[in-house]
Amino acid sequence: MRLKSAIFVSALVRRAQVEGAYAVVARRGAEEAGAIYVKVNALDGTAALYGPAPPSLSDDAFPGERRFELLVPPGSPESQADARLTSEARFDPDIFVVEIEDRAGRHFLDLAGS
Repeated sequence: MRLKSAIFVSALVRRAQVEGAYAVVARRGAEEAGAIYVKVNALDGTAALYGPAPPSLSDDAFPGERRFELLVPPGSPESQADARLTSEARFDPDIFVVEIEDRAGRHFLDLAGS
């Protein structure tokens, strides 16, 4: 059984804030199982974007674990991450978008139980 999306997002935001980064839920999706995207804004006009990994990359040892993949690499123009998010939201309107502002580019996904 997988943790509800809303709970995972809440934990991610809290973890980022505890570590000194600014994090906000920019778009609220389906509480139970909305896809989660994490935009990391480096505050210099660049950003990275992480999204759900394909099911084929899941680990059978941890069946409920969320996996993320890099969709837009760090150092890319922020507009590229925004364009990808717009496209994803058009395809699936029930997505969560967490935006983290951190000069070091930390995504905190490894600390939130992903």
